[in-house]
Amino acid sequence: MATDTVTDVFEEHRPVLMGVAYRMLGRVADAEDVVQESWLRWSAADQPQVRDPRAYLVRVTTRLAIDRLRHVQSRRESYVGPWLPEPLVTDYGPTVPDTAEQAVLADSVSIAVMVVLESLSPLERAVFVLREAFGFPFSEIALTLDRGEPAVRQLAARARKHVDEGRPRYAVDPDERRDLTERFLAAATGGDLDGLVSLLAPGVRLVGDSGGKAKGPLRAIETADKVGRFLGGAVRRGLPQGAELEARFLEVNGADSVLVLVDGKPDSLFQLDVADGRITNLYVIRNPDKLVGLPF
Repeated sequence: MATDTVTDVFEEHRPVLMGVAYRMLGRVADAEDVVQESWLRWSAADQPQVRDPRAYLVRVTTRLAIDRLRHVQSRRESYVGPWLPEPLVTDYGPTVPDTAEQAVLADSVSIAVMVVLESLSPLERAVFVLREAFGFPFSEIALTLDRGEPAVRQLAARARKHVDEGRPRYAVDPDERRDLTERFLAAATGGDLDGLVSLLAPGVRLVGDSGGKAKGPLRAIETADKVGRFLGGAVRRGLPQGAELEARFLEVNGADSVLVLVDGKPDSLFQLDVADGRITNLYVIRNPDKLVGLPF
């Protein structure tokens, strides 16, 4: 196979490979490393003997991601405070023309689902990603993982049950999320504490990821009263004197989010889950290492 053809085939499947690797690892740099290693394996392979390049590449990428995940899980055990996935800008546009397929991809990469995936074993996570996000048949997943199909079906059932128990139990309306996000931003930047608290559901949960490299809560905060008090403290402290604040909307992990810049540098990323007109989950990423790859 000519070199340009080898490259073209790989590039054709790169979005799927990146999608699998990111959902497995939750970090863009780790996913890119895995995809690069997949390219090296592919370029060294006997391509004429590969009957299904997509299946081959997904198999290689998945196995590499499982190995990488087992390594990074030990690293995350020493992470300071809650861990959230590195935000991934998602705008499928014409690359995924089917609206239903866009919805599936967006849900499978949502921050809420990615957090739940962290509690799965590497094999369960691989099965869930391949089956739920990309629709691979059980027979192909079994070949990828070198497991029997009945075992793969059991892994899939356990993973799906766990994810269903941990993900929000409601469908988030994109327009409602956007409206609540804009109102939250207006109240926060305007110092309107009462306005902020009025947007919170009674059982709201705030998860902040600072990695010990920025100010942030070292554990999740729950209930409207406690989250309101935390936000109130942040509002009262405000910005350093003379600092310039800018907020930009981005589609991150399949949903509208707000990137806050202070003096032109990314400071925080906010994303909300909403239901019945109230905020139910508030994710705040402040670890600068996780914000540097966002467009600003």
